[in-house]
Amino acid sequence: MVQLLLLCMMLFQAASPTASKPVIDNDRVTVQDVSSSAPAQPTDAVIVSLSGNAAFVPKGTAPKITGRSFVINLKDHSVPPIENKSGYPLAFPRPGTKKVFENDRVIVWDSTWTPGVATPMHFHDKDVVVVFLEDGDLKSTTPDGKEVVNKYTTGTVRFNQRDRTHTETLMNGKQRAIITELK
Repeated sequence: MVQLLLLCMMLFQAASPTASKPVIDNDRVTVQDVSSSAPAQPTDAVIVSLSGNAAFVPKGTAPKITGRSFVINLKDHSVPPIENKSGYPLAFPRPGTKKVFENDRVIVWDSTWTPGVATPMHFHDKDVVVVFLEDGDLKSTTPDGKEVVNKYTTGTVRFNQRDRTHTETLMNGKQRAIITELK
């Protein structure tokens, strides 16, 4: 009888839906990796699909999800942009980027890197959420010459804090990303 009860408990737990752990959860955003419909969002959100589409979803609205996507729930913790004292231009706009949309919460950019071509040195005055859409390695170089190569695969998501100055170069592979600047 005890074995039967244990078996029933295990089957019940395996069949119970559980909330997936967020990909990112901090004071600015909670990012969920989803593959099917999502309920009405508790906050304003940006939906980014791996096909490269992005949309703003107001609080209380159920997003339309087609395929694997990332739901970026925007928390009510705005941080003003940092004053740019770097002497370099702001990160956006820049060559290889297109503005997808802008509102009072975010600016969303579609960015594509060209192999071996460095972006202009730039300053990030806002926090960003980056959803990588391809497999490719980006080298980041700071004004003092320090270099770091980061390998990104399709579906990698990163939260990068503001107050950074660097250039980026695609070292190998292909790379495209949807970048959400947080206001």
